[in-house]
Amino acid sequence: MEDRQTVLVVDDEVALRRILVSYLKKEGFNVLEAGDAQAALSIFERQQVDIALLDVMMPGMDGFELVKNIRRKSDIPLIMVTAKGEESSRVAGLEIGADDYITKPFSAPEVIARVRAHLRRASGALSETSTDTIINVGGGLIIDPNSRRCIVEGKDVDLSRREFDLILKLASSPGKVFTREALLLAAWGTTYITEKTIDVHVASLRKKLGDSATITSLRGVGYRLDA
Repeated sequence: MEDRQTVLVVDDEVALRRILVSYLKKEGFNVLEAGDAQAALSIFERQQVDIALLDVMMPGMDGFELVKNIRRKSDIPLIMVTAKGEESSRVAGLEIGADDYITKPFSAPEVIARVRAHLRRASGALSETSTDTIINVGGGLIIDPNSRRCIVEGKDVDLSRREFDLILKLASSPGKVFTREALLLAAWGTTYITEKTIDVHVASLRKKLGDSATITSLRGVGYRLDA
């Protein structure tokens, strides 16, 4: 029997957590659950987890601190679960290492679609960029797809998985405009994710790349990389 992928659901609201667990189990996932961040970290120490859904507001350690703790040990996909209208919370989560967010109230198809998309992308099943050769963008920026290294002026730049996939896509054709849809497909393997996610990751890339390259935004279209 093929191993089932494991989803960890972390939420202090029992009723909501059980709804998520029910959705995921019906789709054939192995599901673990925790009522707080400490319990979640304990599970990470003991068991294999492929993806996690994390509530933002929890007693004690909140979802943001939990993301930071997980990121010190793992690069698995992390989806934040936030209340509708908490724009600042969603952006903050993405900036510290979360991959996506789902707003309450949510639907079963939305949850399942996003979980499956992130798992596919994490497994490397969907890669829009076919090149495996080192890309010298110019301006001191070098991208090595094989070792997944981003080098600026001879120094490695620490990028998240999504950030690297984005810069790899943009660097595959410097000067070419890529739509947000194309970038979502390249880095997340789906267009089911809000475009705001792209904007936050691009903003982070700009800070990390500095003057080595310019990521230009074209309103209503997408982005291009200029050396």
